[in-house]
Amino acid sequence: MFLHSVNLWNLAFYVFMVFLATLGLWDVFFGFEENKCSMSYMFEYPEYQKIELPKKLAKRYPAYELYLYGEGSYAEEHKILPLTGIPVLFLPGNAGSYKQVRSIGSIALRKAEDIDFKYHFDFFSVNFNEELVALYGGSLQKQTKFVHECIKTILKLYKGQEFAPKSVAIIGHSMGGLVARALLTLKNFKHDLINLLITQATPHVAPVMPLDRFITDFYTTVNNYWILNARHINLTTLSVAGGFRDYQVRSGLTFLPKLSHHTSALSVVSSAVPKTWVSTDHLSIVWCKQLQLTTVRAFFDLIDADTKQITQNSKKKLSVLSHHFIRHPSKHFEENPAIISDLTGTSMWVPVKVSKWTYVAYNESEKIYFTFPLENHRKIYSHVYCQSTMLDTNSWIFACINSTSMCQQGVDLSWKAELLPTIKFLTLRLQDYPSLSHLVVYVPSVHGSKFVVDCEFFKKETRYIQLPVTHLFSFGLSSRKVVLNTNGLYYNLELLNFGQIYQAFKINVVSKCSAVKEEITSIYKLHIPWSYEDSLTIAQAPSSTEISLKLHIAQPENDSHVALLKMYTSSDCRYEVTIKTSFSQILGQVVA
Repeated sequence: MFLHSVNLWNLAFYVFMVFLATLGLWDVFFGFEENKCSMSYMFEYPEYQKIELPKKLAKRYPAYELYLYGEGSYAEEHKILPLTGIPVLFLPGNAGSYKQVRSIGSIALRKAEDIDFKYHFDFFSVNFNEELVALYGGSLQKQTKFVHECIKTILKLYKGQEFAPKSVAIIGHSMGGLVARALLTLKNFKHDLINLLITQATPHVAPVMPLDRFITDFYTTVNNYWILNARHINLTTLSVAGGFRDYQVRSGLTFLPKLSHHTSALSVVSSAVPKTWVSTDHLSIVWCKQLQLTTVRAFFDLIDADTKQITQNSKKKLSVLSHHFIRHPSKHFEENPAIISDLTGTSMWVPVKVSKWTYVAYNESEKIYFTFPLENHRKIYSHVYCQSTMLDTNSWIFACINSTSMCQQGVDLSWKAELLPTIKFLTLRLQDYPSLSHLVVYVPSVHGSKFVVDCEFFKKETRYIQLPVTHLFSFGLSSRKVVLNTNGLYYNLELLNFGQIYQAFKINVVSKCSAVKEEITSIYKLHIPWSYEDSLTIAQAPSSTEISLKLHIAQPENDSHVALLKMYTSSDCRYEVTIKTSFSQILGQVVA
């Protein structure tokens, strides 16, 4: 009888554990946002021109091939070698196809057409015969050596050209990104053969499934080399993760090690990338139109006008990648932007003395400069916040230095602004700019378009509100709530005690608005200060919006920053924010 009851308890325990594991797996595979990526399309029939390899090389690697991507007339022209563009090599990942290059190759071709082929990129792709290198690592070293030979073959295709390249850029998807990093471990490999490395959903930290010693040994060799030789590696590297939609490669595995001397590496989740703002699954990251557009814009900004190739200036490369993948000020990239701008011409100057101001621009016949004297505001407020719904790339906000009411030249603050899907905004702490006498908001003459500009001065303590997260074992039965009753445009909710991978919560934001005729858009941005894994939620008010709160990277022990829910709100609405523990998502975090 006793043994029978023990067996029943054991059975009940195992059934319960299986139930919990099932809940966790369900959250991993189904508990994420819908796919918001737009499909990238080819405008002409894609062609893959096989590049003839030296006979010895083809005999040594009979299963591998090298292709050049093209479309239409471009493909026909490049059947006659040598080439004249900028070489980019795409490396597919586990079971990946060389044809996956077509999305970024087609978008880059359209971009080149827009500038009349002043510059253009030649996209090459390696056929690894769709080998399952994530399951069996015995081919990884062979793939690495073949890629080395491909790079040398590609550069020979430009021999004799006036602006012949001396290096290639590499885009590696999944395990292809690891193969690219492994190139540096080869004894006879020259580091300057690669000028840029972009990896997409590549598990850099460790293999997803360490099924054999070939994979684990390969990872150990690559990562140890990069750590031990960090001082000497000057390769600008960008790792892009797919976020929670990618259940095959958890984003935490894609973050490159933060080495003290290796300052040329960036790691970011696609949901945090400006003008992308979506999570991608493991395959869609190579065709997601929003992300590929961002990547192509960065490539064109990386071109050196003198060499007509990707710049060798590491500082510029990092600046370009930061501009497009980290923080976009809603301006075209400039290597050395002009800080001082002329504010002259036939324009109206309108003084504004109130602390909260809104201007609706529609069919403006002349330019207007709205000036905000800062002297009196400094005595009462700590910050100023301005936003505009005009998302062009022109400068829109300036500051006068030691001026009475207007100035002929102003400091261009537009470079300090930040772009969001529906607004661009700027927040300044007034004590950081003691020499500024006036803030100047520029409204251009526009015809047929309508936009809104808002500015407000505020005290920091009224906009930074603490919201401690609920206890891990509250199981969603208890919650905490804050109510934003005031009419501000911008709030920061400090999510206290949140910083571990195993934590997961659901945030519900309820917006209730007074009678308004036009649609009101609010943006809720989860900001993680210790890693680039921010995510955005756009809501139409009034509404009830649910936001998942969980991490890819745990907060480092020596980091004192606090995760924030940044809320870009409407002064016509009241917001209630409720947070509670999500037990199913906790299980998903543990299982993943």
